[in-house]
Amino acid sequence: MYISFSCFYTITGLARRKKMAFELLPEDCFVQILSTTTPRDACRASVVSSTFQSLADADAVWDKFLPSDWQQILYRLVNPVEYSSKKDLFLRLCNPQLIDGGRKIFSLEKSTGRKCYVLSARELSITWAHNPRYWTWKQFPESRFPEVAELRTVWWLEINGSINTSLLSPKTVYGAYLILKLAPRAYGLDSLPSEVTVEAGAFKSQGSVYLRREDSSKQYIEQVYCLNRVEALRSRVSEGEKRGLWMCQDGWIEVELGSFYNDGRIGAVKMSLKEVKGNHLKGGLIVGGIEIRPKY
Repeated sequence: MYISFSCFYTITGLARRKKMAFELLPEDCFVQILSTTTPRDACRASVVSSTFQSLADADAVWDKFLPSDWQQILYRLVNPVEYSSKKDLFLRLCNPQLIDGGRKIFSLEKSTGRKCYVLSARELSITWAHNPRYWTWKQFPESRFPEVAELRTVWWLEINGSINTSLLSPKTVYGAYLILKLAPRAYGLDSLPSEVTVEAGAFKSQGSVYLRREDSSKQYIEQVYCLNRVEALRSRVSEGEKRGLWMCQDGWIEVELGSFYNDGRIGAVKMSLKEVKGNHLKGGLIVGGIEIRPKY
């Protein structure tokens, strides 16, 4: 059972004004109160006094904030982490860590302790990705993973990923985002909208997005073959819900694939982006992976 925030802040506020009131509260009771809040609240409480800090940093508090399978997660790390306390371990896991042979990245959301994952391009199912005529695998200094997939030329574009909900935090709304870059030679990617979907059990989220740079959409259109035919196709395409596409601080582009609620039931979440309705060629798409993180 979670304690109300008003009750928690009443206690900490009272302790700030009159420390004698805090001395009447048993230490194990206060530790129990902190463990039912959030990592952010525990950090706030630690600045009240040195006594609060020692209690707020207790392993009994931070053990509640760590995921229940934290030991299995440590076993999956590519580079082992050393830690001096449960709080230290929590903070280290808030930094992205390569797991599963470098094919995924795991981290914790610092304010809540909820799990976040990034699936590498190698962890995805990309149509014709193993044919060097269509896709190439290469090292990319700006990537979070050892390899990325770069589209040479293809007319059928389809990228799929999946993750089991048992790996994620329960009772949490998650968003799924395709991580990509557009090479300078990119062409044909925005002549028709790409369809994006997220499926979790019986739930299915659908939408569409144009893969384009904000300042150069015309550049792509001029390079598309049979422009008149493509424009005719556009008028017949049902785009559905428009999805976001934005530039991140690290220079990569995030494409919102959709969102879903993890109700705790075990099953696979399927995520995809595809554009298969146009017969024109596409190229210059660099795929870094798919990120699954809590969404508010």
